[in-house]
Amino acid sequence: MNNRLKILLIEDDTIEVMKLKRVVTTLGLDHQIEEANNGEAAFSLLKNAEDLPDIILLDLNMPKINGIEFLTTLKNDDKLRYIPTIILTTSNNQKDMLACYRLGIAGYILKPLKYEQYAKKIEFLLAYWSANELIK
Repeated sequence: MNNRLKILLIEDDTIEVMKLKRVVTTLGLDHQIEEANNGEAAFSLLKNAEDLPDIILLDLNMPKINGIEFLTTLKNDDKLRYIPTIILTTSNNQKDMLACYRLGIAGYILKPLKYEQYAKKIEFLLAYWSANELIK
């Protein structure tokens, strides 16, 4: 049984937002995607949310608050720390990856250059989380 996911996408690149939405639409999925173009906007959404997202997809390279700073603050918040957060980034920097795993991420996905490879990764990611027992 696959569940409908409420996804918070934290991404400052409009093309990347459109790309994710295109994959979800092409796959015929009915997931709800809420967008924030930086960490400050994301915290504003999370603090005011009556219903928290099932998962967060987080880019590392953003203005104002970068992904690692966002993740650090998120994991120190008693209400928000348990939201599964998956890094979706172009950074293959080992230092970034280790820092994120130490902070408690649920996954780290590199954005490939080719759309078909990106679509396949997103398909697997969403299939896993929509079937995960943690999600209601």
